[in-house]
Amino acid sequence: MKINQIIFSTITLLVIGSQYIFAQSEALTSSPYSLYGLGVINQTSIGKFNSLGYSGIGIKSPYELNNLNPANYALVPQNSFLYDIGVTGEYNNYSNSSASEGKSNVNFSNLAFGFRVMENLGAGITMTPYSDVGYSILGVSSNIEGSTESFESNITGLGGLNEIKLNVGYSLTPKLRLGLSASYLFGNIEETESFIYSSTTFESIEKTNYSGARLGFGFQYDINDRITIGGTAQLPTSLNGNLKRSVNKSLSGIDISVEDESSDYVSDFKLPLELGFGMSIKPIEEITFSADYKKNFWTDTDQSENIGNYQDQDIYAFGLEYLQDPSSYKYGQRISYRLGYNYDNGYLAIGDSKVEGYNFTAGVGIPTSRGTHSMINLSYSYGSKGLLQNVLVKENYHLITLNLSLEDLWFVKRKIN
Repeated sequence: MKINQIIFSTITLLVIGSQYIFAQSEALTSSPYSLYGLGVINQTSIGKFNSLGYSGIGIKSPYELNNLNPANYALVPQNSFLYDIGVTGEYNNYSNSSASEGKSNVNFSNLAFGFRVMENLGAGITMTPYSDVGYSILGVSSNIEGSTESFESNITGLGGLNEIKLNVGYSLTPKLRLGLSASYLFGNIEETESFIYSSTTFESIEKTNYSGARLGFGFQYDINDRITIGGTAQLPTSLNGNLKRSVNKSLSGIDISVEDESSDYVSDFKLPLELGFGMSIKPIEEITFSADYKKNFWTDTDQSENIGNYQDQDIYAFGLEYLQDPSSYKYGQRISYRLGYNYDNGYLAIGDSKVEGYNFTAGVGIPTSRGTHSMINLSYSYGSKGLLQNVLVKENYHLITLNLSLEDLWFVKRKIN
């Protein structure tokens, strides 16, 4: 029965996703800007939207999961079960006024699926990293209290938050779709400080755990067959935080536990109201142009960092897709070609400078068969963040994303001649 297949597929993906989320032992990023707040907030999407400048709020896509707007889930076709599994590979280069360094990592980026519940109603679940932490600060000099001597310590950070999101979309009319999303965010950030002085080794570990829920809404409206507009809203929320600290010291090779898993208060982290508006236009049948604008009201959270503060954030995203004929018998005519651009003016201000960034994207969608709408979506992104001035670091990165966007057809009677 259909409900049994849905339950089985849901449990399978949740098991795979939980193994990925809870077994994650390496940093998903190596950005120095992950030192602040919850880390680097993930902006990558799923499927083809990674190569469209991460735009897609107003894109009408019946056969592709669109986690940028829950209203689009209303378009999941009858008898179709859509999956999307993603992996990313990233190379980062960091530089300041005197030195540069390069790092790379490979990780899963998302697990998602969607299906039709009943007429006009579709639903799905996505599992993605919400933020990533992975930084190293070496040679931090500190004075010994009551002495003119000093010591150097190393500080490393690891972790981040994950997001599990339930998306539901309903077609109110043939042209108007409404959406609702409910998210649960959870994870931890672990910071370790260690140093060696004379014959003494010291290590302090602080693990901050965060968790909380969030609601979101969306809509899509087809002005005509070639123009669709959409809007989204993510409500503000607070993530509950708690801190656990342990301190260990080794004196001449003998381990001494100075402090073992003591708990301490940590302020809740506030996520802002986020509003988005997007549209897609098909000037001709083969081309789709998309544009999004997002506004995140960080100033209203009244939060700050030791060396900076949070300010309102503006994000502009643009995408262009060319697909000659998705139903053609010629394989080359069913391949999609995509370009995109994204500009983010940043939400963290250090001194008088905001940490802004941009990226260019490109990609292809390679169909796996003519009988379904399954695609291999490959995207490339080149981006830059930060400035070479004051204490800021210039970060350039190359990101490759591979998404298996698959369609499974259920209860379709095959004709045999």
